[in-house]
Amino acid sequence: MASIGFVGASGLMGHGMAKNLLAKGHALTLTVHRNQERVADLLAAGAKQAPGFAQMAAGVDFVIICVTGSPQVEAVVTGPGGLLEGARTGLMIIDASTAEPDSTARLREVCAAKGVSFVDAPLSRTPVEAEAGRLNVLVGASGPDYARIEPILKAYAENVFHMGPPGTGHIVKLLNNFIVQATCNAMAEAFAVGTKAGVDLKKLLALMSLGPAASGLLQIMGKTLDGTLDGMKFELNNARKDVRYYTHLAENLNIPTVMGEATHQSLAMACALGFGTKLVPSLVEAQEKINSVSIVPR
Repeated sequence: MASIGFVGASGLMGHGMAKNLLAKGHALTLTVHRNQERVADLLAAGAKQAPGFAQMAAGVDFVIICVTGSPQVEAVVTGPGGLLEGARTGLMIIDASTAEPDSTARLREVCAAKGVSFVDAPLSRTPVEAEAGRLNVLVGASGPDYARIEPILKAYAENVFHMGPPGTGHIVKLLNNFIVQATCNAMAEAFAVGTKAGVDLKKLLALMSLGPAASGLLQIMGKTLDGTLDGMKFELNNARKDVRYYTHLAENLNIPTVMGEATHQSLAMACALGFGTKLVPSLVEAQEKINSVSIVPR
């Protein structure tokens, strides 16, 4: 069993991950800066609490970070009192956040200079699967590093994918999230157009469900027509951030992103309209507001 530090255990994804690590017998140390109630059950189950990142890093062999994005990851690793201030040679940092590949590459170099490994292992699926230990994990790591962390990741994952060398985990995660968000935004827009044109949207869904567009995303967005807006437990603020990271990646590769920029601006508009803290299906509510139509029954 491994000695693991965990940053972000009070989050929607992090809590389930930490719970499952404990359940599998790993020794877990947490940093808790907010929302003590959210981790009370983890502490009662045997997790220890460290006063800060540096102190935690000094006493563990692995640290898992599950926070919002690159600025937060950078603060945890290299900021004042960060992990590298207390890290011992041989520490492995596993970044489960959705982060910018350029930031990940910089952190990897800074960590390597201090004898610390930095591996990207972002997540797919939702907090429901996190609590159940059934996440998908996308790993960018060398072969030896992957072999070392795979048993740890399997404590909270149903599927662990070794995507390739360091950095590829975060890249594939951004590609995945862009495709998901582009699809959801297209459906929300089509619902608005169809409503204004007088179409029965449930008949549209019935048609699409029997064709090549049939998917879990179709079902999630389709449920908005019955008033269900929580089918994808992912905030629009985070969706906007992830697609922005995707467009940055494409820009750095000199690839035009017509669809990426359109998707990002659609998400930015929904957030500007006040839906940022709501979930992805509320893209339909944003379309209602923009186009003065009624789609979601209330």
